[in-house]
Amino acid sequence: MEYLKLEKHYSAHTLLAYEKDITSFFVFTETEYETTSPGSVTYAMVRGWIVLLSESKIANRSINRKIASLKTFYKFLQKTGDVAVSPLARHKSIKTKSKVQVPFSSQEIDDVLEPLSGASSFKDLRDQLLIELLYTTGMRRSELINLKLGDINRGEGVLKVLGKRNKERFIPIIDSLDAIFELYLEKRSAEFKNNDVPFVLLTNKGVKMYNTLVYRIINNYFSAVSQKVKTSPHMLRHTFATHLLNNGADLNAVKELLGHSSLASTQIYTHNSIAQLQKVHGLAHPRNRKDTDEMN
Repeated sequence: MEYLKLEKHYSAHTLLAYEKDITSFFVFTETEYETTSPGSVTYAMVRGWIVLLSESKIANRSINRKIASLKTFYKFLQKTGDVAVSPLARHKSIKTKSKVQVPFSSQEIDDVLEPLSGASSFKDLRDQLLIELLYTTGMRRSELINLKLGDINRGEGVLKVLGKRNKERFIPIIDSLDAIFELYLEKRSAEFKNNDVPFVLLTNKGVKMYNTLVYRIINNYFSAVSQKVKTSPHMLRHTFATHLLNNGADLNAVKELLGHSSLASTQIYTHNSIAQLQKVHGLAHPRNRKDTDEMN
């Protein structure tokens, strides 16, 4: 766990998930095989755990995540020389059904933000900024919560975001976001005088924002205007990427804005752009043009 925290810079949430998964596996091996020694684990034991998880109605996606935690653990043990070969060396992930997440429409975004335009209270300005930040920058919820006042450079028109594994990236501040920043920061100073909390977004009590509150705010606003099942903060990140791609943004540029390490991570957002690609393709491809003179 120290290696994942100090060397790999995993988040506290990820560390907790890894620890829980690995501990769960060795509780299983102790119960079923009377061993907790990593060196004595075989792939047959791992398969037994997978069967148990499956019979417990754990989703394949969740099982794959647990196995990924175990794989990482054994890679670490190989680095330290505690095991020579990982029992998961030949394991292949269980097939999962790909979930098509439908992003919010531009109209749904407008339906949420328009009633907030002209807001004057701290709460409304805070909520407006929170939504605008997620939608116009595509940042993650954890990045939003940890955004500091010193990360805003309105003069240069950029935000500095600290992403996964402490990787920094810079995201442009568009005009609509800058205007809300100005109003919010002025109200924040007036509402919480002498407040030394360095984070941009505060609760109504003037302390740092937290995960469940961000989720609750987004869910409350968007469930009122959308029939979509998922109305989470991540859906705004998803919407940000999809809307950029639909409007002709370069995939590599979107990758940089999202803070992805590879294009493979960004390409999950492109399926929602297929309709737009079909439209462009249909209008532009020579084989799709009907020459009425030839037809006559």
